[in-house]
Amino acid sequence: MNIILTLCIGNICRSPLAQALLAQQLPGASVWSAGLAALLCQPADPLSVQIAAANGLDISTHRAQQVSSFLCQKSDLILVMEQAHKDQLVQQFPLVRGKVFTLGQYGQFDIADPYQQPLEAFEAAYAAIAKGVADWVPRIRQLN
Repeated sequence: MNIILTLCIGNICRSPLAQALLAQQLPGASVWSAGLAALLCQPADPLSVQIAAANGLDISTHRAQQVSSFLCQKSDLILVMEQAHKDQLVQQFPLVRGKVFTLGQYGQFDIADPYQQPLEAFEAAYAAIAKGVADWVPRIRQLN
């Protein structure tokens, strides 16, 4: 698992947090993030930046990018925030089937979108992301 792609809708709230946390825990991997409907070139949401900083992560230089065929083809593993994202991605890029999973797959949960919600929603999203990352990291390490 050399290249991991994290994916949400706008690429400014959840996937940048997942990207930073996975990169921290898997220093040998390249971890990217993108959005299904990315707010192109926008920085991470200020509340995501705040939550990241509170947890020892820096996403202040993040800029949103749109998911593309290239990103999907290059990625060894694609982790999405919701089952609906997986369904949409597989429909848009059928070749990703087999390497796209929800971040919450092992805990059987989706990660709710905190966009335009209060800090508590971002804290809940981060907690769910951290749980998903904790479930995935040992499995990814076993594959390397």
